Amino acid sequence: MRTWVAKTEEAEKKWLLVDANGKSLGRLATQVASILRGKNKPTFTPHADVGDFVIIINAKGVKMSGNKWSDKKYYRHSRYFGSTKETKAKDMLIKDPAFILEDAVKGMLPKTRLGKVLLTKLKIYEGAEHPHAVQKPEAYTI
Repeated sequence: MRTWVAKTEEAEKKWLLVDANGKSLGRLATQVASILRGKNKPTFTPHADVGDFVIIINAKGVKMSGNKWSDKKYYRHSRYFGSTKETKAKDMLIKDPAFILEDAVKGMLPKTRLGKVLLTKLKIYEGAEHPHAVQKPEAYTI
């Protein structure tokens, strides 16, 4: 007997619609990372892309507990000395709310070529409107 292993091209991929309004950032990110990876399916294979596409709407409505809005910082630098810049989470919510969710989900995916492919299947929008009506996404509650 041989063990059956799923292949990327054989996987059935659906489009799921997740509403982030009022949801906790970490709990939402872990569920989305699991869906992107395909861990919610019985055909999960660690080395293959068997996950679904995820559309997150209302990214501005995500919540964080405690003082994270003022304490959590996002860093960036240009690799020149002294060029490190930081942005607080509440300022990042105003500037680019999709980045907060994308960064959280990216940290929970594998740091390999597979992780980069999985991240392309995540679509985040700050409002309730999205251009993916043609794909007929199913509502997914978290």
